[in-house]
Amino acid sequence: MISHEFLPEGDTNAANTRASWLERLSRRTLALLDDDAHYFLGQDLSTPCLNGVERAAGSELIDLEGHRILDFHGNNVHHLGYGHPDVVRAVVEQLQVLPFSPRRYSNAQAVALARRLSDRSPISEAKVLFARGAAEAVSMAIKIARVATGRYKTVGLYGSFHGATLDALSLGGQAEFLRGMGPTLPGSLHVPEYNPNRCFFGCQGQCSLDCLTYLEEVVSREGDVAMVIMETIRNTDVRVPPPGYYARVQEICSRAGCLLVLDETAIAWGRTGKLFAIEHYPGVAPDMIVVGKGLGAGLYPISALLAHPRLDVVADRSVGHFTFEKSPVGAAAGLAMLDVVEREHLCDQAVVKGEYLRERLTQLRRRHPMMGPIRDIGLLIAFDIVDPASNLPWYDAANALLYAALRRGLSFKVSQGFIVVWSPPLVIEIHELEQAISILDEALAETAQAPLTGRPGGA
Repeated sequence: MISHEFLPEGDTNAANTRASWLERLSRRTLALLDDDAHYFLGQDLSTPCLNGVERAAGSELIDLEGHRILDFHGNNVHHLGYGHPDVVRAVVEQLQVLPFSPRRYSNAQAVALARRLSDRSPISEAKVLFARGAAEAVSMAIKIARVATGRYKTVGLYGSFHGATLDALSLGGQAEFLRGMGPTLPGSLHVPEYNPNRCFFGCQGQCSLDCLTYLEEVVSREGDVAMVIMETIRNTDVRVPPPGYYARVQEICSRAGCLLVLDETAIAWGRTGKLFAIEHYPGVAPDMIVVGKGLGAGLYPISALLAHPRLDVVADRSVGHFTFEKSPVGAAAGLAMLDVVEREHLCDQAVVKGEYLRERLTQLRRRHPMMGPIRDIGLLIAFDIVDPASNLPWYDAANALLYAALRRGLSFKVSQGFIVVWSPPLVIEIHELEQAISILDEALAETAQAPLTGRPGGA
């Protein structure tokens, strides 16, 4: 039996509850899902699909039948909601003037975005490389770390995820993604992540950073570690390391002569209440930061690697060399996104709305004992679904809750089979948060009355 702690980061859409969900869908939607299954290769966590969408606007998806779905998942690209008019305008205008810039040519939009990111980066005078997806940015980080240090080994955290390409998967620590995919990138090492509920070092809820003593042992004993990579705050279970965590990590890396790389793909751009999540840890400046997802505001795929200027050591090699590496359209989307975040004070809004949502969810938890304690930072919120009698993870209940909420018009992520994760758009309105709370209230009540057969704590 696989422990719940090693289940994948997302919902599979393949549980028993899916059959009753499909009965509610229209023939038109079922036909689309059938065609999807026929023409696309199947893959876990992506297929089978839940539904078909025809439009999206603001905080909502609209399916083929016109039903509106509040999207509290959005694959973390919808910080500004869907189709923010300022970003759409910038992208359309750019498409009409310069839709593509061949390699070896520069363009003002790409340079402007690189300058903007460098100016706002926690890394002083950061240098920038662009790519389409964050997995490619992680790949570039590996190459730069190897050249800069003359070493090849990497250290990642168990339970982490840094992208779906084989090199990025090698750095991640999720067995589900690596099953049958070996051999992985040579020298890929892993150490325990910060998680007070699964601490290997006896911290018993009061973190003493003993897990970092283990990290220090690994990097010092291995001797040829090029980089340590971490998700600053893991978005799929919302575990927020204590204040001293990253200062100690940076000290360990500095002493061992390896680079610290932070992956903020899903959590940069205000999600946590800061433009970059590492800004919650004053005085910490990593060697490289990977960003993506929301950088293109859900309109264009673009990611970036931000690096300390001393890592400008690969001018005689091609570490990215991607066709769309300096996309003027992607840069226009990124610039417009940053304009909106700053002009509308979305970092501050994430704090205020996050506090409001935490308070409302805490009130809800008093009436629904299957809700575990709330974990949150900014507008990133999670809670476990547990059996009230044993406090063990209750997978069937979490799955039933997902579908009960979907029927009422609310979509969210279920991580590791039992963790409900909410990441609504930063532009969401209070009345939409109240709508989501109301839907969750009803869905929890329905789930509590459902004839669930799965044993809590089992998988």
